[in-house]
Amino acid sequence: MPKLSNPVYAEKVKKLSKVESERLLSRMSGKLPRRLEKDKLSRDEALALQMELEDEQLQEWRKMMATLNKKSESKEKPKAKETEKIAAVIKDKAAEKTPKSAKTKEKSKK
Repeated sequence: MPKLSNPVYAEKVKKLSKVESERLLSRMSGKLPRRLEKDKLSRDEALALQMELEDEQLQEWRKMMATLNKKSESKEKPKAKETEKIAAVIKDKAAEKTPKSAKTKEKSKK
């Protein structure tokens, strides 16, 4: 017995234009196109199944991207602190190298 898709997707398929349904059909892979060719599924059922499959894949992709973004953010935070420390050290060394006359000019301008 063929797997029936969610009724929500069946309603969405009915609203698709001809061009959109053709694009959806072109993205089918695996057993689904063969089942459509052998008349085990109607065109609307196949489109609904494909749409459901793509939505599931999209949700999985979004979840994976969220976890990857969290990992990259956690790695960037320590690097930002390190760069701030390095910048402070460089600034201190630059202040040490400036002549005293330049320091007094800077103080008088403030």
